[in-house]
Amino acid sequence: MIFHQHIANGRNSLCRATLAILLASCPFARAAMTSQSRAVVRIWDTVSPFADEAGISDRADWKLVPDNLFSLESKPAAAASDPGYYGREYTFAADAVVENGHFTAVFQSNAGRMAVYSGTTPHAKRFELAPLQLKKGSARIIRCRVLRNTGNDAALEVFFSGATNSSVVFAFDKTEIVEVRPAANVEGVSVFGSVQYGVVPDFIGDDLIYDPGQYPSTNALFIPSESMFLGLLEGEDGMLVMTWPQGRQRAMLTLGSGQAGRRPIKSFDFDNDGKSLYLGVLSAAGIWHEAELKLNYLEKDVDMGWQRPFPVKWTMQLEEAGVRTTFTFRESKDNIWRGVIGHYTYPVWFDGEHAFCRLSKKIPPKGRSVIYCLEGKDTPASITTPADILKQTLGRQACESILDFPGRVLRTHHRRGSEGVRRACTCGCTEAIEAVFKARQEVQRAEYVKGAVNDMVYFVTEHVRRIDEYREFAKSITESLDDTGRSAPALKPYLDGLQAIVSEIPKGYERQRENMKDLAYADELARRTKALTQEKSPTNLPACLELGKQWRAMGGAQDDVVAHYHSLTRKLCQEAGYGCAEQPEAVKVAEEIRRRCRQCLRNADGYEIWSDY
Repeated sequence: MIFHQHIANGRNSLCRATLAILLASCPFARAAMTSQSRAVVRIWDTVSPFADEAGISDRADWKLVPDNLFSLESKPAAAASDPGYYGREYTFAADAVVENGHFTAVFQSNAGRMAVYSGTTPHAKRFELAPLQLKKGSARIIRCRVLRNTGNDAALEVFFSGATNSSVVFAFDKTEIVEVRPAANVEGVSVFGSVQYGVVPDFIGDDLIYDPGQYPSTNALFIPSESMFLGLLEGEDGMLVMTWPQGRQRAMLTLGSGQAGRRPIKSFDFDNDGKSLYLGVLSAAGIWHEAELKLNYLEKDVDMGWQRPFPVKWTMQLEEAGVRTTFTFRESKDNIWRGVIGHYTYPVWFDGEHAFCRLSKKIPPKGRSVIYCLEGKDTPASITTPADILKQTLGRQACESILDFPGRVLRTHHRRGSEGVRRACTCGCTEAIEAVFKARQEVQRAEYVKGAVNDMVYFVTEHVRRIDEYREFAKSITESLDDTGRSAPALKPYLDGLQAIVSEIPKGYERQRENMKDLAYADELARRTKALTQEKSPTNLPACLELGKQWRAMGGAQDDVVAHYHSLTRKLCQEAGYGCAEQPEAVKVAEEIRRRCRQCLRNADGYEIWSDY
């Protein structure tokens, strides 16, 4: 966890909570790390009030705040030896500015906000920050107190006016990190920026992507607080990354006005529950891209008009079988098979650095979608991703349950996987068995056939176990939704919508029960198949082929059910998050439903989905 120990240990009396902001002004944070030893943290006094970004370059009248205030005395050495001079504070004539080569942070007195600008030229404002309770008032910064100023690091305690006087401690060093600690009478912060889409990442299911244009009748969206938020900034050249430890935090997006179905996200309002918040800006041209999925894209290879700026795991969401589904861009065009919808051309890939898509009736072109990244994939060490920021700010141990790499490992169907046998499914096993019978070698290769039969029994047993997990999950969620409905009748429409999704799991089981059979049926098929290897007979091959059909019918029905259940659970996870956006009282319910969905989706069956889909 990134933390300034000298501030934490020496100033604990100033506040109860710590809020830290991570900023990256180069393409990504690590790209600038080699220059950290050359960076110097400076505090400036603008002398006259700061007006706009033009003032960052026009600093002729700025005064550098010395790291040794005794140098301001007529006799510095004498003052340093006189206890009467100790405790002197620097008095700013106007606004305070802190820069370290990566960014410039301006404490605008008249606006009552800290504005952060990129360290490049021309300087671009990336976001502003103010105490949450002073967001709408006529707050001003009434005082900046220098707590530390060494050239290697700096800290300011900034006092705000308003309904109650409040203060925040900002600490800086040579990295792209700003530590912001609410001190007196500050419950949280508002972060202002021009955000086009808001993303709540989900490393097991699918991300929630909030398009403000989809909410024309509301000015605020209440979103699940799940330790990370990503804002896609206007211009497609920046991503705002926020992370925080688990707790009782509350997050709200305030929406601006717009037209033609477009609205910006004006601010991210965060009640931090006395815990830390970390924020980072990752900047690069084309760091994300909005794509309009036009009807004439149907059944065509389409150049999407965007090139990846660097190698990471680029993703976008498309609709698959009525469910928003995340797809990772592949390195080439491929034909695939996937549960629920079968064979088709994988919808997104790169040709060189150019992004291509092929949409179809199975993956239809609908509306707009966005391309962005969360994690690395064949990524150079110089590139930092949002997931890296998560690990840098919260620490690897705290991130284990969020990134959940163990939960992304698929469960195995392979009884003899350690021996290199990859013939798990009923179609693969029956094909191998039938080849033996067609060659009339069933007696000589009886052990081979028996091994393949045992592989199939293992395969269907794992399918049945997974199906039972989904059924138990559906039962538990149904009971929970019923209990919540009785205690919170105002949420009935929201809960009914979720109930309609989860009810499809038991219904699907009943529809396919006869086709899926059971384990006793599998054992009987296994006995009959093995029996054909005892002696040669002209009836062996026809009997083997008939048994093969029965094996495949059973296994195929189970394949369809687990794939369908996975889609339904992902849909439930999504709709819980989207449905609470206009109902703040539903957010806690959404967070719990989503947590349980993720738990169920962990270690998916290979016929549901693959881990890096």
